[in-house]
Amino acid sequence: MFCRWLIALLLLLIPVLSMAESLRVDEVEVEGNDRVESSSIRAVVSVRPGEVVDAADIDRDVREIFRLGRFEDVSARIEDRSGVRVLIYHVAERALVRRVAFSGNDEFATTKLRGLISITPPEIYSPAKVEKSVKAIKSFYHEEGYYAVDVETRLDVDSQHEATLTFAVSEGDKVLVNSIEFEGNEVVSDKVLRKAMATKKRWLFSWLTGRGTYREDELKVDLERIADEYYNRGYIRVRVKEPKVALTDDRKYMDVVIAIEEGDQYRVGDIDIEGDLLKKQEELLGLVKLSSGDVFSRKVLRESILALNDEYADQGYAYVNVSPLTRVDPESLTVGVVFDVEQGVQVSIDRIHISGNTKTRDKVIRRQMKIVEGDLYSASRLKESRRRVNNLGFFEEVNVTTGRGEEESLMDLNVEVKERPTGTFSLGAGYSSVDGIVAQGSIAQDNFLGYGWKLNLAGSFGGRSTTYQVGLYDPYFLDTEYSLGFDIYRTRREWTDFTQKATGGAIKFGLPVNVDTRASFVYRYEKKKIFDIDETATNTLKEQEGHHTISSIFSSITRNTTDYHLDPSTGYVAEASVEYAGLGGTEKFGKYILDYRHFFPFKWGTVFSVHGQVGYIMKVSSEDIPVDERFYLGGINSMRGFKSREVGPYDAVNDEYTGGDKSAYMNLEYVFPLLKDMGLKGVVFVDAGNAWDENEDYFSEIRYSTGAGIRWLSPMGPLRLEYGYNLDPKDYESDSQFEFSIGKFY
Repeated sequence: MFCRWLIALLLLLIPVLSMAESLRVDEVEVEGNDRVESSSIRAVVSVRPGEVVDAADIDRDVREIFRLGRFEDVSARIEDRSGVRVLIYHVAERALVRRVAFSGNDEFATTKLRGLISITPPEIYSPAKVEKSVKAIKSFYHEEGYYAVDVETRLDVDSQHEATLTFAVSEGDKVLVNSIEFEGNEVVSDKVLRKAMATKKRWLFSWLTGRGTYREDELKVDLERIADEYYNRGYIRVRVKEPKVALTDDRKYMDVVIAIEEGDQYRVGDIDIEGDLLKKQEELLGLVKLSSGDVFSRKVLRESILALNDEYADQGYAYVNVSPLTRVDPESLTVGVVFDVEQGVQVSIDRIHISGNTKTRDKVIRRQMKIVEGDLYSASRLKESRRRVNNLGFFEEVNVTTGRGEEESLMDLNVEVKERPTGTFSLGAGYSSVDGIVAQGSIAQDNFLGYGWKLNLAGSFGGRSTTYQVGLYDPYFLDTEYSLGFDIYRTRREWTDFTQKATGGAIKFGLPVNVDTRASFVYRYEKKKIFDIDETATNTLKEQEGHHTISSIFSSITRNTTDYHLDPSTGYVAEASVEYAGLGGTEKFGKYILDYRHFFPFKWGTVFSVHGQVGYIMKVSSEDIPVDERFYLGGINSMRGFKSREVGPYDAVNDEYTGGDKSAYMNLEYVFPLLKDMGLKGVVFVDAGNAWDENEDYFSEIRYSTGAGIRWLSPMGPLRLEYGYNLDPKDYESDSQFEFSIGKFY
């Protein structure tokens, strides 16, 4: 028995012992491959028939074949076939992955995870790609706050050596930040440092808002934000150490501890400027916001660099480079700063390329540009040009970029826009307690035919009211700075105590005063008839029965400095207007209105605004003021929470609002983002004001309301949904009002 085992062992050792020495190979073969072409394997094999090889040569070939990544196992053997030595490389192919599946991924769709993996069926199974895919899935989950995630893989191979690869995901719970603590901070409080961080502690509604989710990459950036808080306070030697992060035992929360070495506070030393000086040194240093002796601030240093950059850039030096050279003196704890200026070449605008405007004509965009071909480059005029194009309201996006021209001294401007819908169309029917059954339709287009013309066609037909209106306005008539337009309208309205018919029209003319200020003039002519007056109506109303005509001139001056006219966040709009009726006609009056609205950007992308309006209408030539020209407040555009035209003098006997000779109201609003990507915002407001009769004083009685709403820059245009609450309703008033409008926010 022992001899048999010994003989068998010797037989097995013969090929190995023979390989220890060099030998001649007569033939080379490959076996075991099914899907992989033999030629692909032979391409990496170095041994050729007729060559003398040793074990090292064959071992190298085995490694090269395995490196192809297509095989589970590779081996080599030598067979003697009637004196012919045959070297055979035997391969065992990996399975062909026909399908990739996922399980356990409840929080994220399979399509999302599929985009992360490196394997694309049908493909030979690759452990390296599988490992890379697992890491990518885990990294994605970590970014979303799921630090307890685990991913395992399973390969199910069928009889045809084809497989389904399954990524089994165990998501765990989203890890939230339980606490953020600091060590070593004496100068800057915990509250200030936490406020500077994007990483926040969890709160009651973290499950809804996502606040408090732990993200490793975000925390790394937060370390720089913390350091920046110190840099801006003069602590330029601060060290913010790597945070200590500990997962709680239940693997749901994370505790974060950040250690800080504050160091000493430094002040500004000597300040100088050198290099290519465009103006006198004193003038340029006047742009620097740092002063010797002040606490050093990196933020103020950046502002100073930008100020110098802008000064040069506005003179055509588009490639100016301002480098701050600092000298730190640890003994005096000062930082000296020298601004080194390299102005480069003076650049002119060569070509302005406009793209993306599928509807709007090029000239509509070009006339908003404050910089034209041939001008010297100017950073401020370039910024103003983008603002003006954006304020057209025709585009979702406006991007202005620069590119080098044919020469170093030339630059091209690329204005790329993305069109947005600029028109609205509505057609509908409904029922109103005031008007009965109403059918209405309207077309409004702010960019008619792509020329920037404003077109308005509207009509409504009801049991108690009928309205037709046609209007067209060209803000740049004949490509000049002057504007021209017209309106034609006809209305019929049955009120409680009377019926009114009116037919009229208006011619509009405007011209610029300066960049942000414009003057407008409107001539209006209207013929109207008041009839079917109730016997119980007021004497004032009875006296106005019959035919009337209005021939008036309206003039206004408007200054608008807001950043974005459709939805401002900073700047103001001020307007003063006067209307005089008495250029012929039977109706005579003078109407004066002052209107002012200011926008203040606040934290977190919120905006606070204040709006006030004061109006007064007076008699001319002892004629009574027309009842429909008086001031009626109430509604979404003046005082919310009150019905339209139901704030002001009220005749209780006849149950009608008679309008006021005077009016004043104020709106306080706080607007905050809800869904930034959708342009959805929330608003809370307080309104106050009233309208008063001739024998009443301004502000003798003030009405108040408050409420909230939603604003959305929708594809149809700015949309408002607002609910107002009357804080002191009278017996004949409702205590709240819900209102809706599509048009402008302000």
